[in-house]
Amino acid sequence: MKEISIEELKRNAGQWVKLAASREPIIITDDGKPVATLNGLAPPRTRRRLPDREDEIRKRSQITVDSADYLSEMRD
Repeated sequence: MKEISIEELKRNAGQWVKLAASREPIIITDDGKPVATLNGLAPPRTRRRLPDREDEIRKRSQITVDSADYLSEMRD
């Protein structure tokens, strides 16, 4: 792992961020003591697309009974 001081990080922040993103973590030191690490992010996971279910929904049988009629029959 690479070690740099806070001052060096301030001077060339963009360079160090790019380096950390492409390689291994960078340890940030203050007066020679490690205080933080600069890490790149893990690549995002690919997401699976949801299946297209519209065809399945269209194939379902259509309800031909009015719900009010159905409920009134149930009450009788």
